[in-house]
Amino acid sequence: MHRNKLLNLINNFNPKDLMENNHKNNILNFINNNKDCFERSLSEGHITGSCWLINHDNSKFLLLHHQKLDIWVQPGGHADGDSDILGVTIKEAQEETGIIDIEPVSDEIFDIDIHKIPANSKDAAHLHYDVRFLLRVKNDQEPIRNRESKDIKWFDKNTHSLPTSELSVTRMHDKWLELEAY
Repeated sequence: MHRNKLLNLINNFNPKDLMENNHKNNILNFINNNKDCFERSLSEGHITGSCWLINHDNSKFLLLHHQKLDIWVQPGGHADGDSDILGVTIKEAQEETGIIDIEPVSDEIFDIDIHKIPANSKDAAHLHYDVRFLLRVKNDQEPIRNRESKDIKWFDKNTHSLPTSELSVTRMHDKWLELEAY
């Protein structure tokens, strides 16, 4: 039962392209076949929550340079047993940025992705079944870097060069800009 809310959210999500549609179907299968899908202890992979975080006036977005992965990514993290993925995403964004006043722009899924996390000293290689939301900082706050990040900063909406070529990050950036076109 604890999985039904997320299953409904994912079922109602409209993928942007074929890749995202494949991610959607694979995440649905993963959730349906793994009752402990929210647990980090599930060694093959687990549900995670992350966000495209924008500032209060919608002119900037925030990325962090991940310490372990050594790439620029969006804030997010593990569910650790919590099936409220929007709540997990907000909590992780607060923890990773030091910004407390964060709210969802919508409670609908913004993006969906599956990506491989390489093996490290603590964990074998595994998959993150990542459910992503569009979140906004309520006021003008600067992020505070923590030990999980090499750097963290706001980028101007009109930047011509993202600090990463990670497809899932560039896809979220493009989606956000497309929202602005309407």
